[in-house]
Amino acid sequence: MTGYNFDRTILREYDIRGVVGETLSADDARAIGRAFGTIVARKGGTRVCVGYDGRLSSPELEAALVAGLSASGVTAVRVGRGPTPMLYFATYELDADGGIMITGSHNPSNYNGFKIMLGKKSFFGEEIQAMSRLAAAGDFESGAGQAEDHPIFDAYVKRLLKDLDMGDKALSIAWDAGNGAAGEVMAELCKKVPGQHRLLNEVIDGTFPAHHPDPTVPENLVQLQEAVAEGNCDLGIAFDGDGDRIGLIDGQGRILWGDQIMLLLARDVLRELPGSTIIADVKASQVLFDEVARAGGKPVMWKTGHSLIKTKMIETNAPFAGEMSAHLFFADRFYGFDDALYAAVRLLNIVSRSSETLAEYRDSLPQVVNTPEIRFPCSEDRKVPVISEVKSRLAANGADVNDIDGVRVRTEDGWWLLRASNTQDVLVARCEANDEAGLSRLKQAVATQISASGLDVPDF
Repeated sequence: MTGYNFDRTILREYDIRGVVGETLSADDARAIGRAFGTIVARKGGTRVCVGYDGRLSSPELEAALVAGLSASGVTAVRVGRGPTPMLYFATYELDADGGIMITGSHNPSNYNGFKIMLGKKSFFGEEIQAMSRLAAAGDFESGAGQAEDHPIFDAYVKRLLKDLDMGDKALSIAWDAGNGAAGEVMAELCKKVPGQHRLLNEVIDGTFPAHHPDPTVPENLVQLQEAVAEGNCDLGIAFDGDGDRIGLIDGQGRILWGDQIMLLLARDVLRELPGSTIIADVKASQVLFDEVARAGGKPVMWKTGHSLIKTKMIETNAPFAGEMSAHLFFADRFYGFDDALYAAVRLLNIVSRSSETLAEYRDSLPQVVNTPEIRFPCSEDRKVPVISEVKSRLAANGADVNDIDGVRVRTEDGWWLLRASNTQDVLVARCEANDEAGLSRLKQAVATQISASGLDVPDF
């Protein structure tokens, strides 16, 4: 096979992702298989697990990927259709040398992509770029690798249920898979979880007919909120398109955001493992970091990105970590990867055994006011320089800045964040204050910095 050049836009920081038929094709999948198989083979590996989600383009991409892996002399272990964490599980459980999940995650239905593991670690950043250079040079290994089927669905469900411990209290739960890849696993789990269940959109459908499968967007949770109200449920649980992010609704129909979910889970982990390190990304509320410390943990603020968080967990031996986007990572009794279905099991254990409801937990948290993630358009070639410019101005003014990922600035009012997205041509901001007046001042501080770098500031 001669050299192969990918559309540069599909090579993201954490994965490979593009629009099928425009920037991403079966030829790309085949080249990814050939290049990644080469990398695995040169490290002495022989087997790579392959899984795929429910998108209409996924079976074709899976077949091409398997062909590429086989052509490099590597055995492709086909674990079947399901959520991304099922592929991660298979890579661990089958002790494979790598894993590739074909998924468009929570993107629109015309997108698809690849999330990759080399050994038991994320394959991302410079590793993706190096693989692209290998492909462009045509520097491939050749061989006659095999393709073998190894369905993992039943073993994965059994592993999720292993840590279910709800006691005698039966809950009423509404579930929404958003027609994503978690649907079949979710339905199977509900057969074994005590209580009453209302299942929504559990049939996998790559056109996502009910709503977009992204539980961080409030409008995508409306159907679940209605189901919670109609069924007088204790809580509602939602999943994104590939099952690695979770959404949570309390019995009053209110959304619990990623950092609020993290704190509930972190407190539970710290009861068993006092003094442990708990990692959260820079977008999380200060309430989370303060309350983790109050619960006896060691809070660590880290960069946004599931691959970066997983790497930091290994480095610090943290039993639990999470992101504002509701990627939740358990190394406590689990493998350390982000699995929304496993997180749901752990949440059910907590809620069923607690003397307070999920709504009462939410009401008990320190009250702050904050913005959601605010996204400002910024070209690819300007977004990183803009952050550097902001950092320089803040340093000159003696501001209290954490620059681990962009700039997170603490003031008397609270804090504000501005960082460059790793996946889009945007700058991402978030502000949190004790009251609305303080929030207004923080938002103005963000607007001032963006304007000073010559960008337009939309209303927010």
